Amino acid sequence: MTAYDDAVADRLQAVRDRIARAGGSDVDVLPVTKSFPIEACWAAYHAGCAAVGENYAQEVVAKFAAAPLPFAVHFIGQLQTNKVKMLAPVVSLYGAVDRVALVQELAKRAPGARVLVQVAAVAAEGESEVGKAGCALVDVPALVEAATAVGLRVEGLMAVGPTRGGPQAARATFRAVRALVSRLGLATCSMGMSEDLEVAVEEGTTQVRIGTALFGERPHLGSALR
Repeated sequence: MTAYDDAVADRLQAVRDRIARAGGSDVDVLPVTKSFPIEACWAAYHAGCAAVGENYAQEVVAKFAAAPLPFAVHFIGQLQTNKVKMLAPVVSLYGAVDRVALVQELAKRAPGARVLVQVAAVAAEGESEVGKAGCALVDVPALVEAATAVGLRVEGLMAVGPTRGGPQAARATFRAVRALVSRLGLATCSMGMSEDLEVAVEEGTTQVRIGTALFGERPHLGSALR
């Protein structure tokens, strides 16, 4: 047990209560542990979470490479192709696949990897947000097909809500992503974070990615671990 355990268990229950009030009955909570110490990951595991989400390749290796873990590590950040090799021994699911070059590198370095295709956030004006990762909605079916063709296991889609406009600004993106998940016959629809999880649940998410609502404000992470 760690100093995080009681607080994380209580906060996880509060998140699940929010999901239930929004109408969710079978929504997975993925704790986002980037920048937090390994003790936070263990606290999430002790509270009943089967996996944690991380964003930075060097941090993943520093935290998890030394010993076997009873929980899975999902990589949910933007991923450079030259970092795939170092992550392959540790990561069990890549949750932000957004381009053919990354698909090809994963097929080479992590054959048969489980992946989610990331859909680009759409701003209130209807345009993809500049500088945000993700595949344009219209291009997602082709990327899913390309990933499947090289042997990757495409389990679903992932989306991050737009930066501006508050939680409700995410509704249109979430609705479109949920519809595409269903059309493609995929199992996982990962959308919604601490600020907009209610909207995501209302629009049919199967997984929310929660960081600050479980662990509080993130500590500073040195650039060497990003």
